[in-house]
Amino acid sequence: MRLTHLTLAAALTIVGLPAQAETRETAIFAGGCFWCVESDFDKIDGVLETVSGYIGGHLDNPTYKQVVREDTGHYEAVQITYDADLVSYETLVHAFWRSVNPTDPGGQFCDRGDSYRTAVFAIDDAQRGIAEASKQALDESGVLDAPVVTPILDAAPFWPAEDYHQDYDKKNPLRYSFYRLSCGRDAEVRAVWGDEALTH
Repeated sequence: MRLTHLTLAAALTIVGLPAQAETRETAIFAGGCFWCVESDFDKIDGVLETVSGYIGGHLDNPTYKQVVREDTGHYEAVQITYDADLVSYETLVHAFWRSVNPTDPGGQFCDRGDSYRTAVFAIDDAQRGIAEASKQALDESGVLDAPVVTPILDAAPFWPAEDYHQDYDKKNPLRYSFYRLSCGRDAEVRAVWGDEALTH
């Protein structure tokens, strides 16, 4: 009998062997416009799901209109669910640095203001240790022209954004491409990182 990937788990169960489950873990990054962060991480092998949302503010269940007024304290961020057997948290942090300008304290690219600042939100002590070590190594490497200002923060409640923000690049590919180009995201990331840049 020939087994396909769709029937393998069922077959293992029948013969008494446990089907191998994904090792699902979560990471949260703020890197400017969440449409772009979501799009960048969707392309990484091992990433299972990305959700755009808000984190770090003082208001429960904020709306986009409230957050962009810059008075709620929230960051635009993306919650990433990944298979830790396929991609490590270290790899995700490495990719995050190279998808943003971590030396910019006032926002990212054309998007200015507190809600567009960068941050790594650590879920636990292990993530915090990895992120802080990665940040220190980056600063000490001399690769960047200025110090990394991106903070490593403890994860706070994450509030998913409105449905129209989810998978925006897939739902509105022309508008998304125009926004990303006109905002200068890829051009600046390449200027900061050169060949190491994570761009479209």
